[in-house]
Amino acid sequence: MGHELTLLFGLVLILGMAAQWLAWAAQIPAIVLLATAGILVGPVFGVMDPSADLGGLLEPLIKLGVAIILFEGGLSLQWHELRQAAAGVRRLVSLNVLFMFAFGSTAAYYLGGLSLPVAMVFGAIGVVTGPTVILPLLRHARLRKRPASYLKWEGIINDPIGAILAVALFEYFTYTGGGNGGWQEMALHLAMGLGLAVALGVVGAWLMAEGLRRGHMPEYLKGPIALAGAIAVYIAADLYMEELGLMAVTIFGLVLGNRKLASIGELRRFKEYIAVILVSAVFILLTADLKPATLMALDWSTVALLAAMIFLVRPASVFLATLGTDMSWQERTLVGWIAPRGIVAAAVAGVFGPRMAEQGYAGGELLLPLVFGLILATVVLHGFTLSGLARYLGLSVSRTNGVLIVGASPWTVGLAEALREARVPVLIADPSWSRLRPVRNAELPVFHGEVLSEHAEHTLEFNEAGYLLAATDNDAYNALVCTRFAGEFGRHRVFQLPAPQKSDEGAVPYTPGMRGQVTPKADAWYDDLVADTYRGYVFHRTQLTEKYPYRQWRADGGDRLLPVALVREGRQVRFFSPDSEVHPRAGDILIAFGPPGARDDARGPGG
Repeated sequence: MGHELTLLFGLVLILGMAAQWLAWAAQIPAIVLLATAGILVGPVFGVMDPSADLGGLLEPLIKLGVAIILFEGGLSLQWHELRQAAAGVRRLVSLNVLFMFAFGSTAAYYLGGLSLPVAMVFGAIGVVTGPTVILPLLRHARLRKRPASYLKWEGIINDPIGAILAVALFEYFTYTGGGNGGWQEMALHLAMGLGLAVALGVVGAWLMAEGLRRGHMPEYLKGPIALAGAIAVYIAADLYMEELGLMAVTIFGLVLGNRKLASIGELRRFKEYIAVILVSAVFILLTADLKPATLMALDWSTVALLAAMIFLVRPASVFLATLGTDMSWQERTLVGWIAPRGIVAAAVAGVFGPRMAEQGYAGGELLLPLVFGLILATVVLHGFTLSGLARYLGLSVSRTNGVLIVGASPWTVGLAEALREARVPVLIADPSWSRLRPVRNAELPVFHGEVLSEHAEHTLEFNEAGYLLAATDNDAYNALVCTRFAGEFGRHRVFQLPAPQKSDEGAVPYTPGMRGQVTPKADAWYDDLVADTYRGYVFHRTQLTEKYPYRQWRADGGDRLLPVALVREGRQVRFFSPDSEVHPRAGDILIAFGPPGARDDARGPGG
């Protein structure tokens, strides 16, 4: 048994990470590949049967996994995002919930032919748009900040709301029989539970934040202890009412993530790594546990119900709920279409469907296949259409891999102009308005401020940039910027100028993970580059072809120039660096720095 479980967990982990990597490499939603992997190893080939293999362990493992995922989601929610999209978010987690519940229940009753109790439980589950699906989709789609905030806040907040509403309705119908005298008791029980969830989340987060701030735990234990604290809050709330822990742990993460702790960045990264593994594992386990007979139970009436939920209920609910807000029609259209259901919906349906069927409620046996059908349909439809629809509506950031240059100087202005001429978007950031004057005169985009500040985090669309170049005269600051943004850009996409010649004054010794890759070469120091610019050195652009390759460029005078970057098809940028090899090829635009007299010698055909 132990050997079989080892193989099962190992296979789930390998499949999950393989699906995540393939999704990244192929630029398709990871959740689609995770669902496909689970279906293939489960109902299609029968490699695993989680219900049989894990028995009673499956449900608690999934519940704990979902709790940790919601905690990580809560950590990622920032109050400044809510301030930017406050009216829309408030409507999406209030009126939108009521409309989706009412319309979904009505559709389930009349179209699906379900009994009223089962239809109402289905309507409550249909409210859920889980972070287990939304967050991977947002990571892939690269939406602008405001529409991303709408979907993220709704997914994380509504996930526990829908689950708790389904639990309350289930208890009302199964334990009171749906009698008129039971609703007051149910409402009181629910209100007390919500109060308990809020209290546990807020108090638990305050205690955890104080412990982190006052140094009551070592650095290496901060992440694990915060994780244990989240699980403790979840269990305490869940003991009072099933699924209430989801609400408590979300509030715990939300409050903790907004306490402005010095170590919150490391905490978020630690939780994000765990969440990626858990999302992958839980989704594979759930789809692998899907039985063919479950989906075979669906007929034309239930297919019509699912179509109504996707194409009518969701869009109508969002448009009605957001009337009178500052949401644009493009944002309302995107949010009205995107509503993938995830793990919480499946887990709740898997528990309540069989129980309601056992108690004789008509349609109880259809609850699970209906929810799984809704999950699969929305994951595929919304997963493959989010990016395209966002681009069509103008709500996604550029995928042209622009360059964020930190530090305004004559050299960086020249580089930015050369990149712009190669049709690469560039943004130069600097806290000095006077240093930005030449940048503004060149009509280049600027950010006036400190890129490491909270203001920059709130206002800059970092997704528009695919590469970062730290090019100030302070080597320590360059290293700090690269280290800070390595997680967002990717460590292979953050670059900085080499340490100054006098390496004992303000230079950071090269240590992997503590600075960016050096560009353009090890002795291209800031002072020398700026001095050369004042001497008249300029940037040259050369189009390499089959007839005019890189070696010919060097032979024609290119060896007098300093190669800085390549721009490839699709405007992919490659910076020259002693830390990684760059191989120029036909079709590349070569950007080099050097004396103006070398321009005509090295420009090549079309240069």
